[in-house]
Amino acid sequence: MTKRFLLLGFILLLSQLGSAQDPQFTQFYAAPLYLNPAFAGSALAPRVTANYRNQWPSVANYVTSMVGVDHYIDRFNSGVGLMLISDNQGQGQIRSTEIAGQYAYQVQINEVSAVRLGLQASYVNRNVGYFGLTFGDQFSNRGFIDGSTSADAGLIASARPNKYVDFSTGALYYSDWVWLGVSAHHINRPSQGFFAGDNSRLPIKGSIHTGLRIPLMGFTGLGDEAEREISFSPVVHYKFQGKYDQLDIGAYFTYSPLTVGAYYRGLPFKKYDQRINNHDAMAFLVGFRQDKFSVGYSYDATISTLGFASGGSHEISISYLFDPIESNRKARNRRRNPQLACPKF
Repeated sequence: MTKRFLLLGFILLLSQLGSAQDPQFTQFYAAPLYLNPAFAGSALAPRVTANYRNQWPSVANYVTSMVGVDHYIDRFNSGVGLMLISDNQGQGQIRSTEIAGQYAYQVQINEVSAVRLGLQASYVNRNVGYFGLTFGDQFSNRGFIDGSTSADAGLIASARPNKYVDFSTGALYYSDWVWLGVSAHHINRPSQGFFAGDNSRLPIKGSIHTGLRIPLMGFTGLGDEAEREISFSPVVHYKFQGKYDQLDIGAYFTYSPLTVGAYYRGLPFKKYDQRINNHDAMAFLVGFRQDKFSVGYSYDATISTLGFASGGSHEISISYLFDPIESNRKARNRRRNPQLACPKF
Protein backbone atom coordinates (compact mmCIF):
# COMPACT_ATOMS: atom_id res chain seq x y z
CA MET A 1 0.00 0.00 0.00
CA THR A 2 2.81 2.41 0.87
CA LYS A 3 4.42 1.79 -2.52
CA ARG A 4 1.15 2.64 -4.24
CA PHE A 5 0.79 6.00 -2.46
CA LEU A 6 4.41 6.95 -3.04
CA LEU A 7 4.11 6.23 -6.75
CA LEU A 8 0.89 8.23 -6.90
CA GLY A 9 2.67 11.19 -5.32
CA PHE A 10 5.43 10.86 -7.90
CA ILE A 11 2.87 10.91 -10.72
CA LEU A 12 1.36 14.11 -9.36
CA LEU A 13 4.80 15.69 -9.05
CA LEU A 14 5.34 15.01 -12.74
CA SER A 15 2.04 16.70 -13.52
CA GLN A 16 3.23 19.85 -11.73
CA LEU A 17 6.44 19.86 -13.72
CA GLY A 18 4.45 19.59 -16.96
CA SER A 19 6.34 16.54 -18.23
CA ALA A 20 3.19 14.75 -19.38
CA GLN A 21 3.31 11.93 -21.90
CA ASP A 22 0.42 10.69 -24.02
CA PRO A 23 -1.35 7.42 -23.20
CA GLN A 24 -0.59 4.58 -25.60
CA PHE A 25 -2.35 1.53 -26.98
CA THR A 26 -0.58 -1.78 -27.54
CA GLN A 27 -3.14 -2.62 -30.24
CA PHE A 28 -2.34 0.61 -32.08
CA TYR A 29 -3.85 -0.57 -35.39
CA ALA A 30 -7.09 -1.28 -33.52
CA ALA A 31 -7.13 2.42 -32.55
CA PRO A 32 -6.45 3.88 -36.01
CA LEU A 33 -7.99 7.31 -35.38
CA TYR A 34 -5.83 7.73 -32.28
CA LEU A 35 -2.71 6.61 -34.11
CA ASN A 36 -2.99 8.94 -37.10
CA PRO A 37 -5.80 11.25 -38.32
CA ALA A 38 -5.01 10.13 -41.89
CA PHE A 39 -6.78 6.83 -41.02
CA ALA A 40 -10.16 8.61 -40.87
CA GLY A 41 -12.39 6.90 -43.42
CA SER A 42 -9.71 4.35 -44.33
CA ALA A 43 -12.18 1.44 -44.06
CA LEU A 44 -14.12 2.94 -47.02
CA ALA A 45 -17.33 2.35 -45.03
CA PRO A 46 -18.87 3.51 -41.73
CA ARG A 47 -16.86 2.13 -38.81
CA VAL A 48 -17.13 2.20 -35.02
CA THR A 49 -14.16 1.36 -32.77
CA ALA A 50 -13.82 1.11 -28.99
CA ASN A 51 -10.64 0.62 -26.96
CA TYR A 52 -9.98 0.12 -23.25
CA ARG A 53 -6.57 -0.06 -21.56
CA ASN A 54 -5.75 -0.63 -17.88
CA GLN A 55 -2.03 -0.14 -17.27
CA TRP A 56 -0.22 -1.20 -14.06
CA PRO A 57 -3.42 -2.03 -12.10
CA SER A 58 -1.48 -3.29 -9.08
CA VAL A 59 0.36 0.00 -8.61
CA ALA A 60 -1.10 3.15 -10.12
CA ASN A 61 -3.99 2.37 -12.48
CA TYR A 62 -3.64 4.27 -15.72
CA VAL A 63 -7.02 3.71 -17.40
CA THR A 64 -7.65 4.96 -20.94
CA SER A 65 -10.91 4.53 -22.87
CA MET A 66 -11.63 5.62 -26.42
CA VAL A 67 -14.60 5.48 -28.79
CA GLY A 68 -14.26 6.47 -32.44
CA VAL A 69 -16.51 6.62 -35.47
CA ASP A 70 -15.41 7.38 -39.01
CA HIS A 71 -16.75 7.25 -42.57
CA TYR A 72 -15.48 7.64 -46.13
CA ILE A 73 -17.27 10.13 -48.42
CA ASP A 74 -16.49 8.80 -51.87
CA ARG A 75 -17.84 11.82 -53.73
CA PHE A 76 -15.17 14.05 -52.17
CA ASN A 77 -12.41 11.42 -51.78
CA SER A 78 -12.53 12.29 -48.10
CA GLY A 79 -12.79 10.63 -44.72
CA VAL A 80 -14.25 12.16 -41.56
CA GLY A 81 -13.92 10.94 -38.00
CA LEU A 82 -14.99 11.72 -34.45
CA MET A 83 -13.13 10.47 -31.39
CA LEU A 84 -13.86 10.61 -27.63
CA ILE A 85 -11.03 9.85 -25.19
CA SER A 86 -11.08 9.54 -21.41
CA ASP A 87 -7.79 9.14 -19.53
CA ASN A 88 -7.44 8.62 -15.77
CA GLN A 89 -4.10 8.43 -13.97
CA GLY A 90 -3.43 7.39 -10.39
CA GLN A 91 -6.88 6.15 -9.29
CA GLY A 92 -8.44 9.00 -11.29
CA GLN A 93 -6.59 11.84 -9.57
CA ILE A 94 -5.41 13.20 -12.92
CA ARG A 95 -8.25 13.12 -15.43
CA SER A 96 -8.55 14.30 -19.00
CA THR A 97 -11.43 14.18 -21.48
CA GLU A 98 -10.92 14.88 -25.17
CA ILE A 99 -13.24 15.22 -28.14
CA ALA A 100 -11.55 15.29 -31.55
CA GLY A 101 -12.79 15.85 -35.08
CA GLN A 102 -10.78 14.55 -38.05
CA TYR A 103 -10.63 15.04 -41.79
CA ALA A 104 -8.55 13.05 -44.30
CA TYR A 105 -8.21 13.48 -48.06
CA GLN A 106 -7.26 10.52 -50.27
CA VAL A 107 -5.18 10.83 -53.44
CA GLN A 108 -5.17 7.78 -55.69
CA ILE A 109 -1.68 7.10 -57.11
CA ASN A 110 -2.59 4.08 -59.22
CA GLU A 111 -4.89 1.06 -59.05
CA VAL A 112 -3.05 -0.49 -56.11
CA SER A 113 -1.82 2.43 -53.98
CA ALA A 114 -2.99 5.70 -52.45
CA VAL A 115 -1.85 8.54 -50.20
CA ARG A 116 -3.97 10.04 -47.42
CA LEU A 117 -3.42 13.38 -45.65
CA GLY A 118 -5.18 14.02 -42.34
CA LEU A 119 -5.92 16.86 -39.92
CA GLN A 120 -7.30 16.78 -36.37
CA ALA A 121 -8.67 19.43 -34.02
CA SER A 122 -9.36 18.53 -30.37
CA TYR A 123 -10.90 20.14 -27.31
CA VAL A 124 -9.39 18.86 -24.05
CA ASN A 125 -10.54 19.27 -20.44
CA ARG A 126 -7.82 18.23 -17.98
CA ASN A 127 -7.96 18.46 -14.19
CA VAL A 128 -6.31 17.11 -11.06
CA GLY A 129 -7.84 16.21 -7.68
CA TYR A 130 -5.39 16.96 -4.87
CA PHE A 131 -7.69 16.68 -1.88
CA GLY A 132 -7.78 13.27 -0.26
CA LEU A 133 -4.26 12.42 -1.48
CA THR A 134 -1.46 11.21 0.74
CA PHE A 135 2.13 12.44 0.43
CA GLY A 136 5.52 10.95 1.18
CA ASP A 137 6.01 12.76 4.49
CA GLN A 138 2.80 11.16 5.81
CA PHE A 139 4.51 7.78 6.05
CA SER A 140 6.98 6.48 8.61
CA ASN A 141 8.44 3.09 9.45
CA ARG A 142 5.23 2.45 11.41
CA GLY A 143 2.96 3.28 8.48
CA PHE A 144 0.57 6.13 7.70
CA ILE A 145 0.58 9.31 9.83
CA ASP A 146 -2.82 10.94 9.52
CA GLY A 147 -3.00 14.71 9.02
CA SER A 148 0.72 15.45 8.83
CA THR A 149 2.18 16.85 5.60
CA SER A 150 4.45 19.69 4.51
CA ALA A 151 2.67 19.98 1.13
CA ASP A 152 1.90 23.58 0.17
CA ALA A 153 -1.83 23.89 0.94
CA GLY A 154 -2.05 27.23 -0.85
CA LEU A 155 -0.54 25.77 -4.00
CA ILE A 156 -2.91 22.82 -3.87
CA ALA A 157 -5.92 25.10 -3.38
CA SER A 158 -4.96 27.13 -6.45
CA ALA A 159 -5.11 24.12 -8.76
CA ARG A 160 -7.64 24.66 -11.55
CA PRO A 161 -8.91 22.64 -14.53
CA ASN A 162 -7.09 23.25 -17.80
CA LYS A 163 -9.10 23.51 -21.01
CA TYR A 164 -7.37 23.92 -24.33
CA VAL A 165 -7.52 23.31 -28.08
CA ASP A 166 -5.06 20.89 -29.63
CA PHE A 167 -4.11 20.28 -33.28
CA SER A 168 -2.55 17.25 -34.99
CA THR A 169 -1.76 16.07 -38.51
CA GLY A 170 -0.64 12.94 -40.32
CA ALA A 171 0.01 11.25 -43.65
CA LEU A 172 -0.35 7.66 -44.84
CA TYR A 173 0.81 5.74 -47.90
CA TYR A 174 -0.67 2.32 -48.50
CA SER A 175 -1.16 -0.36 -51.10
CA ASP A 176 -2.66 -3.83 -50.94
CA TRP A 177 0.47 -5.20 -49.23
CA VAL A 178 2.44 -2.38 -47.56
CA TRP A 179 1.75 0.78 -45.56
CA LEU A 180 3.80 3.66 -44.11
CA GLY A 181 2.38 6.41 -41.92
CA VAL A 182 3.72 9.46 -40.06
CA SER A 183 1.86 11.68 -37.61
CA ALA A 184 2.54 14.70 -35.40
CA HIS A 185 0.26 15.41 -32.44
CA HIS A 186 0.10 18.63 -30.36
CA ILE A 187 1.69 20.71 -33.12
CA ASN A 188 0.51 23.91 -31.36
CA ARG A 189 2.07 22.70 -28.07
CA PRO A 190 -0.82 23.61 -25.71
CA SER A 191 -0.13 24.46 -22.08
CA GLN A 192 -1.02 21.70 -19.61
CA GLY A 193 -0.32 23.58 -16.38
CA PHE A 194 -2.79 23.46 -13.50
CA PHE A 195 -1.59 26.59 -11.70
CA ALA A 196 -1.74 30.32 -12.45
CA GLY A 197 1.35 31.41 -14.34
CA ASP A 198 2.32 27.82 -15.18
CA ASN A 199 2.89 27.81 -18.94
CA SER A 200 4.37 24.32 -19.26
CA ARG A 201 3.93 23.13 -22.85
CA LEU A 202 2.96 19.66 -24.00
CA PRO A 203 5.78 18.31 -26.23
CA ILE A 204 4.97 17.37 -29.81
CA LYS A 205 4.44 13.61 -30.18
CA GLY A 206 5.78 12.14 -33.41
CA SER A 207 5.04 8.67 -34.76
CA ILE A 208 6.27 6.52 -37.63
CA HIS A 209 4.37 3.28 -38.28
CA THR A 210 4.89 0.78 -41.04
CA GLY A 211 4.41 -2.86 -41.93
CA LEU A 212 3.83 -5.52 -44.56
CA ARG A 213 0.98 -7.91 -45.19
CA ILE A 214 2.37 -11.15 -46.61
CA PRO A 215 -0.30 -13.56 -47.95
CA LEU A 216 0.40 -17.22 -47.17
CA MET A 217 -2.14 -18.74 -49.50
CA GLY A 218 -0.72 -21.85 -51.11
CA PHE A 219 1.95 -22.36 -48.42
CA THR A 220 0.00 -23.98 -45.59
CA GLY A 221 -1.08 -27.15 -47.38
CA LEU A 222 -4.54 -26.92 -45.82
CA GLY A 223 -7.61 -27.57 -47.93
CA ASP A 224 -9.67 -24.55 -46.79
CA GLU A 225 -7.26 -21.81 -47.89
CA ALA A 226 -9.69 -20.34 -50.41
CA GLU A 227 -12.23 -19.68 -47.63
CA ARG A 228 -9.89 -17.91 -45.21
CA GLU A 229 -7.47 -15.04 -44.89
CA ILE A 230 -4.03 -16.47 -44.13
CA SER A 231 -1.30 -13.88 -43.74
CA PHE A 232 1.76 -12.80 -41.78
CA SER A 233 2.34 -9.12 -40.95
CA PRO A 234 5.59 -7.78 -39.44
CA VAL A 235 5.05 -4.26 -38.03
CA VAL A 236 7.15 -1.43 -36.57
CA HIS A 237 5.96 1.59 -34.58
CA TYR A 238 8.46 4.26 -33.48
CA LYS A 239 7.24 7.20 -31.40
CA PHE A 240 8.92 10.10 -29.64
CA GLN A 241 7.77 12.90 -27.34
CA GLY A 242 10.04 15.42 -25.65
CA LYS A 243 13.31 13.73 -24.76
CA TYR A 244 11.79 10.25 -24.70
CA ASP A 245 11.27 7.78 -27.54
CA GLN A 246 10.13 4.19 -27.85
CA LEU A 247 10.01 1.38 -30.38
CA ASP A 248 7.37 -1.32 -30.83
CA ILE A 249 8.39 -4.19 -33.08
CA GLY A 250 6.41 -7.35 -33.62
CA ALA A 251 4.22 -9.40 -35.94
CA TYR A 252 0.69 -10.72 -36.47
CA PHE A 253 -0.31 -14.08 -37.86
CA THR A 254 -3.86 -14.38 -39.20
CA TYR A 255 -5.66 -17.60 -39.90
CA SER A 256 -9.19 -16.25 -40.07
CA PRO A 257 -11.19 -15.87 -38.00
CA LEU A 258 -8.27 -15.86 -35.51
CA THR A 259 -5.27 -13.55 -35.23
CA VAL A 260 -2.36 -13.89 -32.80
CA GLY A 261 0.51 -11.47 -32.33
CA ALA A 262 3.50 -10.58 -30.17
CA TYR A 263 5.46 -7.37 -29.58
CA TYR A 264 8.58 -6.12 -27.90
CA ARG A 265 8.44 -2.54 -26.63
CA GLY A 266 11.58 -0.68 -25.65
CA LEU A 267 14.76 0.86 -26.96
CA PRO A 268 17.61 -1.18 -25.41
CA PHE A 269 20.46 0.58 -27.24
CA LYS A 270 19.46 3.99 -25.79
CA LYS A 271 19.44 4.69 -22.06
CA TYR A 272 18.18 7.84 -20.36
CA ASP A 273 19.62 6.70 -17.00
CA GLN A 274 22.43 4.16 -16.69
CA ARG A 275 20.80 2.74 -13.57
CA ILE A 276 17.52 1.92 -15.35
CA ASN A 277 17.04 -0.47 -18.27
CA ASN A 278 15.13 0.79 -21.29
CA HIS A 279 12.98 -2.30 -21.76
CA ASP A 280 9.27 -1.70 -21.30
CA ALA A 281 7.18 -4.77 -22.09
CA MET A 282 6.56 -7.94 -24.02
CA ALA A 283 3.01 -7.89 -25.35
CA PHE A 284 0.86 -10.79 -26.54
CA LEU A 285 -2.39 -10.52 -28.47
CA VAL A 286 -5.25 -12.70 -29.60
CA GLY A 287 -8.09 -11.50 -31.81
CA PHE A 288 -11.23 -12.81 -33.43
CA ARG A 289 -12.82 -11.40 -36.59
CA GLN A 290 -16.11 -12.60 -38.04
CA ASP A 291 -17.62 -10.77 -41.00
CA LYS A 292 -17.74 -7.10 -39.96
CA PHE A 293 -17.07 -7.60 -36.23
CA SER A 294 -13.63 -7.72 -34.60
CA VAL A 295 -12.56 -8.11 -30.98
CA GLY A 296 -9.04 -8.32 -29.57
CA TYR A 297 -7.35 -8.78 -26.20
CA SER A 298 -3.71 -8.08 -25.37
CA TYR A 299 -1.57 -8.34 -22.26
CA ASP A 300 1.69 -6.44 -21.66
CA ALA A 301 4.13 -8.27 -19.40
CA THR A 302 6.24 -5.54 -17.79
CA ILE A 303 10.00 -6.14 -18.19
CA SER A 304 11.14 -2.68 -17.07
CA THR A 305 12.59 -1.91 -13.63
CA LEU A 306 9.01 -1.66 -12.34
CA GLY A 307 8.73 -5.42 -12.86
CA PHE A 308 5.85 -7.90 -12.80
CA ALA A 309 4.54 -6.44 -9.52
CA SER A 310 2.93 -3.70 -11.62
CA GLY A 311 0.28 -6.11 -12.82
CA GLY A 312 1.20 -5.51 -16.47
CA SER A 313 -1.36 -3.95 -18.81
CA HIS A 314 -4.67 -5.28 -20.11
CA GLU A 315 -6.26 -4.01 -23.30
CA ILE A 316 -9.49 -4.77 -25.16
CA SER A 317 -10.47 -3.53 -28.63
CA ILE A 318 -13.78 -3.83 -30.47
CA SER A 319 -14.59 -2.78 -34.03
CA TYR A 320 -17.66 -2.99 -36.23
CA LEU A 321 -17.77 -2.15 -39.93
CA PHE A 322 -21.18 -1.25 -41.36
CA ASP A 323 -22.33 -1.90 -44.91
CA PRO A 324 -21.49 1.02 -47.19
CA ILE A 325 -24.28 2.97 -48.86
CA GLU A 326 -23.49 2.04 -52.42
CA SER A 327 -24.06 4.08 -55.54
CA ASN A 328 -22.98 3.21 -59.09
CA ARG A 329 -20.07 5.64 -58.91
CA LYS A 330 -19.15 4.48 -55.45
CA ALA A 331 -19.21 0.83 -56.46
CA ARG A 332 -16.86 1.56 -59.37
CA ASN A 333 -14.48 3.52 -57.13
CA ARG A 334 -14.57 0.84 -54.45
CA ARG A 335 -13.35 -1.69 -57.00
CA ARG A 336 -10.56 0.73 -57.94
CA ASN A 337 -9.52 1.79 -54.42
CA PRO A 338 -7.16 -0.64 -52.66
CA GLN A 339 -8.11 -1.94 -49.23
CA LEU A 340 -5.86 -0.88 -46.39
CA ALA A 341 -3.55 -3.82 -45.74
CA CYS A 342 -2.62 -3.19 -42.09
CA PRO A 343 -3.90 -5.68 -39.48
CA LYS A 344 -7.26 -5.09 -37.84
CA PHE A 345 -5.77 -5.44 -34.36
